[in-house]
Amino acid sequence: MTPSTILFDLDGTLLDTAPDMGEAANRVLAEFDLPPLTREQIYTHTSFGARGLLSAGFGEQAQYQDPVALRARFLDHYGDAICHGTQLYAGIDTLLDKLDQLRIPWGIVTNKPEALTHQLLAFFPRLQEARVIVGADTYAHAKPHPMPLLEAAKSLNCVPQQGLYVGDIENDILAARAANMGAAVAGWGYTGDQALVHNWKADHIFARPDQLSAILGS
Repeated sequence: MTPSTILFDLDGTLLDTAPDMGEAANRVLAEFDLPPLTREQIYTHTSFGARGLLSAGFGEQAQYQDPVALRARFLDHYGDAICHGTQLYAGIDTLLDKLDQLRIPWGIVTNKPEALTHQLLAFFPRLQEARVIVGADTYAHAKPHPMPLLEAAKSLNCVPQQGLYVGDIENDILAARAANMGAAVAGWGYTGDQALVHNWKADHIFARPDQLSAILGS
């Protein structure tokens, strides 16, 4: 069945934000005279935001640091250089065009803070056309809690069971399941070990955005 609405995660699904997220984390690490994250570490942990990146960088030393203060430093650095290396994934423009042509409303539900989400989307006018944009702090709970997806669906007059959520980590699939929505893996994103992705039990695993387009019909 063609979904009546599609909601997307942002980092690792619509945008490759790893270069700028990684740079922000490395600036924090430099303040503590710690070595920078490798490219592999950055791409493995970006979907888990500041917590994931800084935990990877600090390692065992993380337990001796104030996580709130570290996150604040990370967000300061990230906000100062939010779109130096970030890019729209290839094929996303075409996918969004097809959704518009089929009059399937689409939105964004991310665990990036709402203010930073809008700051970043200012560089990508196409994404600003989303019918709804939900950040980590828009509501009382963030993913994997279902509230952000349910509220986004409600704003689009979408019955959750008829919607589809597309994300690149297991928490995205858990959120979709908890919201009684269809769940799809953006296999082009920060999925990590591909062998484990099948364990998430998503309804779809797409290697490329055009594979998602193919299930929408014409």
